Amino acid sequence: MKKLSIVLLAFVALVGFNACTSDDDVVFIANPDAEGIHFTNTFASTYDLTEMEPGDVVDRFVWNEVDFEVSTNINYEVQGALTEGFENPETLGSTSINNLDITAQQLIKLVAETELDENDMTTVYVRVVASPGTAGEMAHISEVESFTIVVPTEPEYINLYMVGDATAAGWNPDNNNTPLFRDAENANIYYYTGKLKAGGLKFVETTGWAPQYGSSEEGVLTYRETEADPDPAGITIPAEGYYTVVVNTKDLTYTLEPAPDAADKKTYEMIGLVGAGTTVGWPGDDNPTPDIMLTKSAFNPHIWFTEDVVLSEAGIKFRANQDWSVSWGGGVNFPSGLATGDDIIVSKAGTYNVWFNDVTGRYIFIEQEAAE
Repeated sequence: MKKLSIVLLAFVALVGFNACTSDDDVVFIANPDAEGIHFTNTFASTYDLTEMEPGDVVDRFVWNEVDFEVSTNINYEVQGALTEGFENPETLGSTSINNLDITAQQLIKLVAETELDENDMTTVYVRVVASPGTAGEMAHISEVESFTIVVPTEPEYINLYMVGDATAAGWNPDNNNTPLFRDAENANIYYYTGKLKAGGLKFVETTGWAPQYGSSEEGVLTYRETEADPDPAGITIPAEGYYTVVVNTKDLTYTLEPAPDAADKKTYEMIGLVGAGTTVGWPGDDNPTPDIMLTKSAFNPHIWFTEDVVLSEAGIKFRANQDWSVSWGGGVNFPSGLATGDDIIVSKAGTYNVWFNDVTGRYIFIEQEAAE
């Protein structure tokens, strides 16, 4: 009887063990959602990104929640492509909920390598993919939606050069005229601090007499678009000295203020340009003074310039007297800006004429067109 009880107990234990094992081995199988997945928001036909900041939200994409009839995390991935067939899809973003904010930067990045049409417009295709878990199996893919985006283009910078008997160039618009230094953030604002003689001052965009800015009254600019338009009067500089000129071409205004302290600023024997973005590189033990030397203006000892400098996309700096005791950078501000301690990061390789003001630390790199 005792032996029978032991056998019976062992049998019960074995059955219990198998039951526990079976419970642990239960597999929950996801099933397709008959409704599938689809966008529920209304798309605009065109999204204009030209006035948007990179982080601005263009639209919120919304879709229905997918039910795979199983308790599991669902990953929703919004994909974008430049072809309806999605041959090369890019992930715009992913989430575990049923909506996603799409930013200007995400769409601009999608079309970054695309040659846009003459209106800087292109068609973008989007879809949303839902997958249970992380394996990406049993993915549900929505129908494709499309819309047009208008993207911001690289700004076409306008340069302004000083002309007139108050300037080094005299009344000659093609005489190595000193440029104004364009603001790094507002391309309509220009600066100059330096010497001017008593006389007249105008601003030209090219080596000709139009487009041109003169003045109809104190503080007000007059724009001359073509040489067929009336020639405006110049700005009057009352006496030789140092001045700060600020020009706003959008508002058609200017200010002219004496800057006597500028005349007393330290002058330098030499100023050069160095860095990985130049053809000479950074100074090293094997070549401590590789500087591309700038020429000091004979008219104004604080204005420096050089021509046809080849730059690549890397860091550069100005420095005085081929030494690091005094140097000027500029950070991400290119092709114009105000000196900081950081390297100037060249954002576009090319050949440039370079101008630098050691009083204000302002600089401008003027791209030169390649010879045909």
